[in-house]
Order: sequence, then structure tokens, then C-alpha cells
Amino acid sequence: MVGAGFAGYQTVRTLLRRVPSHVEVVLLNPTDHFLYVPLLPQVSASILEPRRVTVSLTHTLPGCRLVLGEASGVDLQTRHVRYTDPEGHEGELRYDKLVLSVGSVNRLLPIPGVAEHAKGYRGLPEALYLRDHMIRQLELAADAEDENEQEARATFVVVGAGYTGTEVAAHGQQLTRSLVARNPRLRSKPLPRWLLLDLAPRVLPELDARLSRTADRVLRRRGVDIRTGTSVREATHDGVLLDDGEFVATRSLIWCVGVRPDPLVQDLQLPTEKGRLVVDEYLGVPDHPEVYACGDAAAVPDLTGPGEFTPMTAQHAWRQGKTAGQNVAASYGSGAPQPYEHHNKGFAVDLGGVQAAANPWNVPLAGPLAGAVTRGYHLMSMPGNRIRVAADWLLDAVLPRQAVQLGLVRSGSVPLDTSSPELARTPRQ
Repeated sequence: MVGAGFAGYQTVRTLLRRVPSHVEVVLLNPTDHFLYVPLLPQVSASILEPRRVTVSLTHTLPGCRLVLGEASGVDLQTRHVRYTDPEGHEGELRYDKLVLSVGSVNRLLPIPGVAEHAKGYRGLPEALYLRDHMIRQLELAADAEDENEQEARATFVVVGAGYTGTEVAAHGQQLTRSLVARNPRLRSKPLPRWLLLDLAPRVLPELDARLSRTADRVLRRRGVDIRTGTSVREATHDGVLLDDGEFVATRSLIWCVGVRPDPLVQDLQLPTEKGRLVVDEYLGVPDHPEVYACGDAAAVPDLTGPGEFTPMTAQHAWRQGKTAGQNVAASYGSGAPQPYEHHNKGFAVDLGGVQAAANPWNVPLAGPLAGAVTRGYHLMSMPGNRIRVAADWLLDAVLPRQAVQLGLVRSGSVPLDTSSPELARTPRQ
């Protein structure tokens, strides 16, 4: 098993329950934890401690052999996976069956200055960096004598109004407003300004229109400047030039425009669909019965929409992992192979505080009820740390947030063109 994201973690968990005892399950992953990505915006907003969104692989997957390393290549002829361990040593793992769940990396666009000045949002380092960055910019704004500099440091631009970008803007706006309210030196300065940009005609363009309207209404009411049909033409140290000609002075460009499959998939020289490895409805790779793929790395046929492929979402990855585990176990004589058929049970978008937008089983919800459903969904979905997460939520409801810079992640440690080790390997040039 290569990769311990949503699909990989669920694959291993299913395999451990189903394969015969003589079958060894080996997991190759850069870190020793599974990262619950949907709650990263709450880490940035000082609601959750970083450890709350990480689940130990060794403790929750007993019986699995964990190998720390980053996959660098696959030899389909000799059935070997090459990898590099955390200390730079190279190694190989031989496989009888291979499941690829290598995830995705930031999707870059050919826009001048973005790679140099924007920050992505794919893993824990980026979440921790953004947390420090927001606090730091407001503290610097409080000390700045020039009004233009004050406004620039208090301005935050999020590009991409999808699931991640919308939640980052929602939680970031709440955190920065609370910092201003609690710091006397900031009260006389410009209020934090948040812009949310997307070329699509609405926020959350990939989700139900009712969720989009709810999120749009909540964010605009809080003062978030939503610009649909708008993107960045150029990024500089001093700000961003929008494609409508407006220049926005800012020190904070947060890149949430989407993802692309891990480059390891292209290196296999097998058929792909928009960079994703083509598989059949059983998640097997054609002409290679010993290889399976799931999650963001795989173009999985959507049996509910002939001719289409399932989107790159955590919900699909989680359920594909279970199917992949079942089908690999079936190849060892345990059960029968099952096709992957997904029926949408709805989505939930956390908008901070008690606000959320959700449509469980196609029932549109908004406000505190949607917030309760959203948090309940996350608690049920997490494979660990539920009590700790719930305790942090309770503390956040009754106590002010601890807003101090930790200094654990510096700017140079999270370049936009490098994937986060929790989710994927470093892309090649």
C-alpha cells in the first residue's frame, strides 16, 4: 500500500480485517499518521490543536507493517516500489499486490509571481504557517506608521472558492476579527479585509447551489468580499493584480485553486485521464491485475453517471479505499470482488462558529443545525481523537482562543510548488 490518505488508510484498515493471517500488509507513507484534512482550517483558526487532526497509523492499524518513506518510482515488471526514507536513504519494497493511493499536489496555473508569493493549503505545515502568518501580519499592522502598509497587512486574499478556500476564508475572517477585538493596539487600525476570488460564477461551484447560496450569504454578512468571475493576473511582494485591472495591496495570498494527481502516476506510463490513473469499476488497473488504485490518484468510473469519473473528494476516497481493500482481499480468496458504486449522501461546509451549510441526504440545512450536523459528521468520520476534538470545540465555545505565534513552520518550508508530505510526494520539474 502506497499512501495513507483517506483512500489508503481505509484500504489498509479493510485489508487487516479481511485478508488471511499469512498475508503481510505493508504501508509506505512519509509520516506515521493519517491526516484528517477537512479540519485543517480549524487548526489555522486556533480552534483545534495540530495533533487533533493527526491519527497514529501504528496505534490504529495494528498488524500493519509501516515503512516510513516517500515513493519515488514503481517497477511494474519486477514488482518493486522504490522509496526514500526520512533520512535520505533509498530502499525497495517488493509486492505481490500493489494499491496506489498517492494523493494529489497543488495545482499551479501559469500566473506570474504566484509560485513565489502565494502559499498553498494542502497539509499541516501550511495550516500552521497560515495561523502564525495571520497573527504576525496583524501585529505588524499595529506597529506600522504608514496607513497603506497597515491596510496591506490587514488584507487577506484567498484564490479559489471551492470547499477548502471557502472554509479558510470563513475561519480566517473570524480569527482575525477576534484578534482585533482583543488587542487594544489593533482597534484603531483598519479592520481585517478578506477577499475570496474564483473564476466560477458562484462560491462552492462543485457543490449543490443551495449550499453555495448559504455560504455566500454567511460570508458576505460577515464582510468577506466575494469576487466571482475574477482571478489573479499577477502576484508581487506588494500585492496582487486582478484580471479586471484592480491592484489589491496585500502580504497574504492563499492559493486554494484545486489539486492535480501526484506526478508518480504519470511516471508509470500507463493510461491516464487528466493525470489520474485509469482503473475499472473494481479499481483494478487494466492489463495489470496485481495493481489497484484509488483516491485522487485514480480515475474511477462513476457507475451512477455513465462516461463520467468520480470527483477528487475525501468522501469518494474514503469509500473507494474500502472497496479496494475488499477487492484485494477477494483476490486472496476472502469474499467476492465488488464494483465501486457511490451514491451521494450530501456534503457539509463549516463556516465557522455555529454556522455551516449542509445537505445530508439532500435535505438543505443552514445555521446552527447545519453546524451541529457538520461537526457530528466529522466526529463520526474521524478514525481517532474524537474526544480530544470535541473537548477542543467545547473549550473554544467558552474560552478565548490562544492567539500566539508558535514559529514551528517558516515561510521557506511551505513553497507552493512542493507537495505536503502528509498527502503526496515532491513533484518533479
